[in-house]
Amino acid sequence: MGMHQYIKSLSDLENIFRCPGKFKYEDHSVAAHSFKVTQIAQFLGTVEEQAGNEINWRSLYEKALNHDYTELFIGDIKTPVKYATPELRGMLADVEDSMTENFVKKEIPKEFQDVYSERLKEGKDETLEGQILSVSDKIDLLYESFGEIQKGNPEHVFTEIYEESLKTILEFRHLTSAHYFLKEVLPDLLSGNFTNQDQLQKITQRIMNDSLSD
Repeated sequence: MGMHQYIKSLSDLENIFRCPGKFKYEDHSVAAHSFKVTQIAQFLGTVEEQAGNEINWRSLYEKALNHDYTELFIGDIKTPVKYATPELRGMLADVEDSMTENFVKKEIPKEFQDVYSERLKEGKDETLEGQILSVSDKIDLLYESFGEIQKGNPEHVFTEIYEESLKTILEFRHLTSAHYFLKEVLPDLLSGNFTNQDQLQKITQRIMNDSLSD
């Protein structure tokens, strides 16, 4: 037993592509997604810190880097399916937890097992770092879906993913960083000329209005 299998598995994450089974103009691997989420989380953490909130940077980086490692075991399941029902999400989480536990016990040296059991847990929790991860994950998903919509991809699933991602980000608008994204970044995303621009702007405004009326 050694760290060989773990290090080797990092390359395997480059070969797991997100939103499988759908036509895409651009593929995104789980490895690339994890890197982007970490970069986004770093920026959102900076926004929070400059607003006077204390950030546990080690926790934030570990959560962001490792948040989708368990897709090595079950693959990527597109967001609308994964969150279709609480029961399904719970079942998938149980499978992920079980397979992760087995992997750690089988492949990680005993002296590191406690550390990696913690690192590979679901990172989206009630801590500030966990909430930043939730927002960062959805921001990257929003950008991925926007990229397909912008290019004129006819698959409706990308509009569904865009809507679900924006709705989730709005659930965290109490965070300074999420508020900053919605006020300063999202308008820039929608300001250029692209296919379906009017439709996407209307969808965005509808979701924003619905959120404010809740």
